[in-house]
Amino acid sequence: MKNYKEIKAADTTITRNMNEITAVTGNVYEAIVVVSKRANQIGLSMKEELNGKLAEFATTTDNLDEVFENREQIEISKFYESLPKPNSIALSEFMDGDIYFRNPAEEQV
Repeated sequence: MKNYKEIKAADTTITRNMNEITAVTGNVYEAIVVVSKRANQIGLSMKEELNGKLAEFATTTDNLDEVFENREQIEISKFYESLPKPNSIALSEFMDGDIYFRNPAEEQV
């Protein structure tokens, strides 16, 4: 899996220059679609990775009396909460030119 902690994406909300975003595709709506689709891919990947790690600690009993804190689960959850959000990662990748995208409508010409 990709190490999302190493990506230089903003942890908080920042103001973006729309001209820089639009310069890549020439159309703001197309740029938003590309970024949103990539953000969905990243979000699903992060969710699968988190669920896989938390599944190691899953218990087979459903008794509420036996619920206990697991320090490893808490640390894993805190790590994923501290990561940049998927849309921030996707926008960072888009601005760096790391996303491959194409428009099938333009290829049919």
